[in-house]
Amino acid sequence: MTKPGCPVPFAGSAPPKSAKLPPTSKARYNPPDLDEPLTVLPGVGPATAREAGKLDLRVLGDLLFHYPFRHQDFTRTGKIGELKYGEETTVAARVEDVALMRTRRRNLRLVKAIVHDGTGYMEAVWFNQDYLADLLKPGDSLLLRGSYDGAGTFRVREHEILGRGGSGLHTTGFVPVYSTTEKITVKRLRGWLGRVRPLMALLADPVPARLKADLGLPLKGDAVFTMHFPRSPADFRLAEQRLIFEELFLLQAELLRRRRRFVAAHKGVQLGPVGELTKSFLRALPFKLTIDQKRVCSEISADLKRAQPMQRLLQGDVGAGKTVVAVYTMLRAVESGRQAALMAPTEVLAEQHFLSLKQMLAGLPVRLAFLSSRLKAAERRQVIKEVRAGGVDIVAGTHALIQEGVGFASLAVVVVDEQHRFGVSQRQQLAIKAGGGGLVPHALHMTATPIPRSLALTLYGDLETSVIKTLPPGRRKVGTWQVPEAKRADAYRFIRSQLDAGRQCYVVCPLIEESEAVQARAVETEATRLKRGEFAGYRLGVLHGQMPAVEKQRAMGLFAAGEIQVLVTTTVIEVGVDVPNAVIIMIEEADRFGLAQLHQLRGRVGRGRYKSYCLLFGDPTTEQARMRLAAMESAADGFALAELDLKIRGEGQLLGERQSGLPDLKLARLVRDQEILALARKGAEALIGSDPQLARPENALLTEEIRRAFGRAVKNPERV
Repeated sequence: MTKPGCPVPFAGSAPPKSAKLPPTSKARYNPPDLDEPLTVLPGVGPATAREAGKLDLRVLGDLLFHYPFRHQDFTRTGKIGELKYGEETTVAARVEDVALMRTRRRNLRLVKAIVHDGTGYMEAVWFNQDYLADLLKPGDSLLLRGSYDGAGTFRVREHEILGRGGSGLHTTGFVPVYSTTEKITVKRLRGWLGRVRPLMALLADPVPARLKADLGLPLKGDAVFTMHFPRSPADFRLAEQRLIFEELFLLQAELLRRRRRFVAAHKGVQLGPVGELTKSFLRALPFKLTIDQKRVCSEISADLKRAQPMQRLLQGDVGAGKTVVAVYTMLRAVESGRQAALMAPTEVLAEQHFLSLKQMLAGLPVRLAFLSSRLKAAERRQVIKEVRAGGVDIVAGTHALIQEGVGFASLAVVVVDEQHRFGVSQRQQLAIKAGGGGLVPHALHMTATPIPRSLALTLYGDLETSVIKTLPPGRRKVGTWQVPEAKRADAYRFIRSQLDAGRQCYVVCPLIEESEAVQARAVETEATRLKRGEFAGYRLGVLHGQMPAVEKQRAMGLFAAGEIQVLVTTTVIEVGVDVPNAVIIMIEEADRFGLAQLHQLRGRVGRGRYKSYCLLFGDPTTEQARMRLAAMESAADGFALAELDLKIRGEGQLLGERQSGLPDLKLARLVRDQEILALARKGAEALIGSDPQLARPENALLTEEIRRAFGRAVKNPERV
């Protein structure tokens, strides 16, 4: 980015006058229509258009924004009489003679042309391009890109025939290189881009003029043109930064507008001050809240008192105490005579939350219920009936909570755990179910995976954010090591020594595929093997998602009581399991797991007064997998790991699920572009502050571009 007030090197520049649009009717391009299909280009028929669709190129506008992933530096030009051995350069020359030459090698033929440029003659050579023998004619003017062998021969890498459509696109300057398909070559793409260059100068610019002037931003059309055809690397970097700014600015403007629109359009349930029920819960806790927990509870209390529905994201590291804050929030609704709901993305996690609620609220007058699609029909109907009649204070469940037929008497608070796994529309459906005159419930969105600030601004820029960083007293750092296969026997001996000392161990089976049934078989098989082998004589148990709820509760109860020494399990223990005596977690094929999930699993140990260990087995075959395991060894803090995960995977995978309702980031990279993101956020805040709904005429182009980028997500942007 340039500094405010700095001149923009290529601002106001226009595409070359020699660039011409495809020969077609004048009306078609006056004004230019970016939605014209590619078939208006010469030589692009239906079959070619279908092939281009594999690159998401369907209309002329798609071409403009199909940016090159690099440029070849073809700026060096030379004269034949001045060429040096091995030098790669571009030469302008005229054809003297052409011949097709066969060689002794069956699959090798040469086209040789004698060319000259006034300073000398040389032999230009092409390999296996027989058609050129008929295409090239004496007198043709060529641009040749290649290298000179020092003995009069020039090996041609690229060429253009001037006067037959050639204009230096492929052989001079900084030549763009694009993603291609087998049938859509980079040369063809360059040709298409050359034909539509004039459209770039006519692109509407959605960034407000004042903001462009303050930041020294070039025009959008100039930036797009320079992305394809830069005059220098510096020009390209400036163009890229300008377009990155636009991407992030549009995103932030829309997220902030969503927040304003939501606040203006909805009313929440105003809850009173903290009551005796919540105070009793806090007094009964076997520990004191941390400073961060107290601060977050205060932030939530301030939200609950307002007429606007709370929209808050709560993030914290493993074991930071988010569940206590969630229970505090839900009890505030219950003591006001209202209901609360806790929605989790999986059956296992929802059930664990329900069991945790039963344990934490034991002895308090709070009526709990669990709702899931796995309940028997009669049991499910009874739960739905009680929830609708107000006979339940807090209901925990999966997406079953938002299914047809489920209603609430007076829903005031919603807690959405692992909320990134839910789509926007799913979260919105809970708001529809609110009782009490259509008031929208307060919403607390929780994530057990810390999110880098740059990603949080992008994913959740429309939410207020609370962070719990301080871990409760007694949480110990977990020693983490990758264990090579050659050391497996040593690892088992170490685990047995810990078991003999009275400690306990988890053995996590690998994420074989997205199937709980397959994982269940793997757990049963491994448990049988270990019972006969390395852990013969020790008390083993199994836990996986396919087990009936009663059996899962029994297995966890026995493990918590110390009756089971080794629990062979899957990732069902990822969240919500707290056994202070468990000091070792052994993760098989750890390279199959994501970094966030590995950190969650590691969080199952280190919860007591004993030194704890995480042993990572696996044979990583990709650089990403090796980086993940190395990161687990080097970093214990979840926020540091979140930053590393962003660097390793990139925001493409972390932004991930299209259900988020966010547009793709074509150019922006959140790890690299945090300074630009901060500028975009600041600019968007100033703009939305002065024009909350972007209703002013000067913001019409911005509104239209947001609508194009976000699609239907703009029409109904509210979160729960």
